[in-house]
Amino acid sequence: MRTLWKTSRFFWLLLILLIPAASFAQVAVSIRIGPPALPIYAQPPCPGDGYLWTPGYWAYGPAGYYWVPGVWVMPPRVGVLWTPGYWGFEGGLYRWHLGYWGPHVGFYGGINYGFGYGGVGFFGGRWVGERFAYNTAVVNVNRTVVRNVYVDRTVIDRSVVHEHASFNGPGGITARPSPMEQTAMREQHFQPTSNQLSHEHSAGMDHHQFASENHGHPGTMAMDSVNGRRFNQQERIANGVRSGQMTAGEASRAESREQNINRHIAADREANGGKLTPQERQNINRRQNGASREISREKHNDKTGPGRRER
Repeated sequence: MRTLWKTSRFFWLLLILLIPAASFAQVAVSIRIGPPALPIYAQPPCPGDGYLWTPGYWAYGPAGYYWVPGVWVMPPRVGVLWTPGYWGFEGGLYRWHLGYWGPHVGFYGGINYGFGYGGVGFFGGRWVGERFAYNTAVVNVNRTVVRNVYVDRTVIDRSVVHEHASFNGPGGITARPSPMEQTAMREQHFQPTSNQLSHEHSAGMDHHQFASENHGHPGTMAMDSVNGRRFNQQERIANGVRSGQMTAGEASRAESREQNINRHIAADREANGGKLTPQERQNINRRQNGASREISREKHNDKTGPGRRER
C-alpha cells in the first residue's frame, strides 16, 4: 500500500509540474475499461449562501477509478454555473471530458448526476443579480442558514428511469448535445478552482475511494465543503454543537476549516479576476463568528464537565 501511495503521489506531482494551470481544462484521459455505475447517496445541506453543488464522479489515477465526493464549492465568480465532467465511449476507449464553469450549463453526456443535474441543464437554482437562489425542490438547503430560496417542482421529471449509468455511449447513456448546449460549449469557460482540484487530489489519495477497494461503494460519497465533513458525520456533529458537547479536536478543525475556506475563496476570486461581493464578505464573517462560538462552547463544556451544570 505504501508503494502504491508513493506511486500515486509521484503521478500527481508530475502532472502538476508538466501541465500549466491555465491549460488544465484541456487535459483528457482515455481508458479501455469503463467506470463503475454512479453510487446512490444523499446530498449534504448547503453550508451557506453562494455555494454551488458539484456532483460526485469517478476519476481515474494510477490505482484505477476512484470516487470524487460530491461537494458544495464557491464558484470562481458571480454569475457562472458548473458543467460537470463526464466519461464518453469513443473509438473503443472511455474518454474523460473535464467539467468547467461558464454562463450556462453545457453538455455533460446526458448523465443523471441528480440534485438538479438530471442529464440536461441544471435546475437546482439560478443567479438573481449577485446572489444565487436555491430551488429547494431539488437541492438540500437549510432555510435557517440560507434564505434566498424558491420552490419549483415542475423541473422534476418522474418518468425518468434512473439507471445510474456513469458514461455516454453504447452500454450507457445515449445522448447528443442540443443546439443550446452547443452554444454553451462555445462560451467563455473557467477552469475548476484550486479548491476543486485539491478535492479531487485528496480523493485520489484515499484508498477507501478506490473502486478496486470499495467495489462501487465509496467510503465517502459526499461532503459539505472541500476539506469539510463527510455527510455521514453531519448529524452527529450538528447535535454536538447544539448540546455543547463538541470535542476540542472538532472545534479546532471547525476553526481551521473556516480559515481554509476563506483563503481559498479569496484566492479563487483573485485568480479569476473577480472580487468578493458584499454578500460573500458577510457570509465569511458569519462563518468565522460561528467557528468562534463553537470554540467558546467547547471551553465552557471543559469547565463544567459533561452532564454537569454550573452553580
